[in-house]
Amino acid sequence: MRKMQKAKSVKKCFLFGFGTLIALMTIVVGIAMISSGSETMKMTPYHPFRSAKAKEQYLKVYDLKAGNWPVPSESRLVSTSFGETFVRISGPAEAPPLVLLHGINGNSLQWITNVEALSARYRVFAVDNIYDCGRSVYTRAVKTPDDYVVWLDELFDALQLRNGINLMGLSYGGWLTTQYALRHPGRLEKIVLLAPVCTVLPLSYKWISRAVLCAVPHRYFTRSFVYWLLEDTAKKGEAGRKVLDEEAEFAFLAYRSFKHRPMVNPTVLSDEELQALKVPTLFLIGENEKIYSARKAIERLNRVAPRIRSEVIPKAGHDLTVVQAKLVNGKVLEFLSLSF
Repeated sequence: MRKMQKAKSVKKCFLFGFGTLIALMTIVVGIAMISSGSETMKMTPYHPFRSAKAKEQYLKVYDLKAGNWPVPSESRLVSTSFGETFVRISGPAEAPPLVLLHGINGNSLQWITNVEALSARYRVFAVDNIYDCGRSVYTRAVKTPDDYVVWLDELFDALQLRNGINLMGLSYGGWLTTQYALRHPGRLEKIVLLAPVCTVLPLSYKWISRAVLCAVPHRYFTRSFVYWLLEDTAKKGEAGRKVLDEEAEFAFLAYRSFKHRPMVNPTVLSDEELQALKVPTLFLIGENEKIYSARKAIERLNRVAPRIRSEVIPKAGHDLTVVQAKLVNGKVLEFLSLSF
């Protein structure tokens, strides 16, 4: 009986926690290679999906996962010059704003394991990236980091968020957070970087060699990559493995459902750029991170930009927001409460 209860507890903690976090790195290299050329924008009734059936199948699973959002929320479809951006909003209306940016090929549901704690103190805006998987619909290609910055600026204006914005990003969302912070520091209160892709170090050779295989349209390669990237979840036993299988399937569904789109390749920030991050910054990374060495990332930040608070999360990798949700949530809330 105790084993059954423990398994249920683990599943409750992990199930739907990733949203499409798994897809975050599963096909980024494949998409970059396959979609390197420009594609004519076809504004069909089912855009940005491949077909009406693909849209129906993907959103059915997406909405099922959205049913597990643990706190009351409202959703908005916000107009920008790049298209309609879907935003999921939770927390007290009068609380300070906290905007959440997910990883590549993901969506706002990546924050399911974090939003309850965060929205207790903040007005949380979980965004579906305009040029990614989810309910946002782009009408114009995003081609450069500056395009993303313009989109975010327009989004914040439309949401009536002026100054004092707290911005937190996971993986690709972490890199986007730095791009915005470098250009518009005056609008931000603090930023949080959770295992930001590139940014501090290049992607590891092991990551690249495994991710490239995910361009092969077969479930096996996606599942294999997921188990490798999120090894700490797999260590949670049968419940953890069940979650990874479900999320690998969702990642593969996203790959088949959406039109290919050339991504804006993330960059490693120069020493000067890291030093130019004047907004108070927290950098968190799992000790078992696979995209690059956690130790080397911390060493570089401590050497080049010691103003950035940097910490390693134990017993976690790229799934740090899930396997160590309580610890990560606590460190984020503690940092956001500090006066600088």
